[in-house]
Amino acid sequence: MDYDVVIVGAGIVGLATAARLSATRSVLLLERHDGICRETSSRNSEVVHAGIYYPPGSLKARSCVRGKELLYARCEKHGIEAPRVGKLIVALDAEEAQRLDELEARASANGVSVERVGRGVLQARGVPGIEALWSPSTGIVDSHRYAASFEAEARAQGADVVFETEVLSAERVPGGFSLTVQSRGEQLVMRAAAVVNAAGLGQDRLSAAVGIDVDEAGYRQHPCKGSWFTISPRHRGRLDTLVYPVGSAGGGGLGVHLCLDVGGGMRLGPDWAWVDGPPFDLRVDPGKRRAFWEVGRRLLPWLEEADLSPDQSGVRAKLVPGPGLFRDFVLAEESARGLPGWVTVAGIESPGLTAAAALAEEVEGLL
Repeated sequence: MDYDVVIVGAGIVGLATAARLSATRSVLLLERHDGICRETSSRNSEVVHAGIYYPPGSLKARSCVRGKELLYARCEKHGIEAPRVGKLIVALDAEEAQRLDELEARASANGVSVERVGRGVLQARGVPGIEALWSPSTGIVDSHRYAASFEAEARAQGADVVFETEVLSAERVPGGFSLTVQSRGEQLVMRAAAVVNAAGLGQDRLSAAVGIDVDEAGYRQHPCKGSWFTISPRHRGRLDTLVYPVGSAGGGGLGVHLCLDVGGGMRLGPDWAWVDGPPFDLRVDPGKRRAFWEVGRRLLPWLEEADLSPDQSGVRAKLVPGPGLFRDFVLAEESARGLPGWVTVAGIESPGLTAAAALAEEVEGLL
């Protein structure tokens, strides 16, 4: 074998896994783009989620709660900005307040501390509503520096990290796997005792390449695009916490909400729309501005339509074909499918950034 483990995909989960495994194994991390985090991992809200929305006992819940603490500890160690700005989940009427009851119970079951706050607290912050859940452990993070810290750690421990290299085919061979890759115009063959498929939006294609029936396994992905609009800098500093509508983890997302970044910028988003691809059209439709404004002004009454400008979009690697359905993260060691040592990492959408370090621990356990 050329390596103990080949990891395919240098998104946040692949990077965290490379850092984790390279401490004790020879590791090769392959990425088809020209650098780390070129897809979903660099196109998100950069929110450190608390673990409120996900069904108790699910991998999303467990890895989010565990990953959050690992993230904050890592950022403190490496001097990466990750302020715990907190989050208000706001109920505008009695019906939404009843849904807060459900979220509060779910947060408690997941071991997440939240506090019920009333109209007075919201008015003091300039937010409408009759009451809200306050989540003090929610934060924001410089996701690019966070991801780069894993790459640096993996390299320091001897991992090879190779860009512009795509896996064309994979097959089981005695003692491991043979991968044929295209690297900067040249085809190469390499062997590894284990393979971690953390290919993100390319997960199902790589799963199929090694012989997994992605429909039978439930690994076929249904890409879901989300867009953001940036808020005029004239409002910078108006709010110092995240503001969310009452949402659930079973829709396309948690609903268009106020996002802050570590530089003080403010955004609204993301929305959701199931799309075809790859390739994906990552342009933000300026025609959506009014729809974003109409949603955003419910929680931000000072917002004017002219305050919004197209920002960025990203694509979620969903395992469901439409809203209203919940699927957990998938981490599976594929011995049952005749592929011992092959690990599938599938459906890593939110809270994947928060959960990444915990998911790396899970992968290590599977291997």
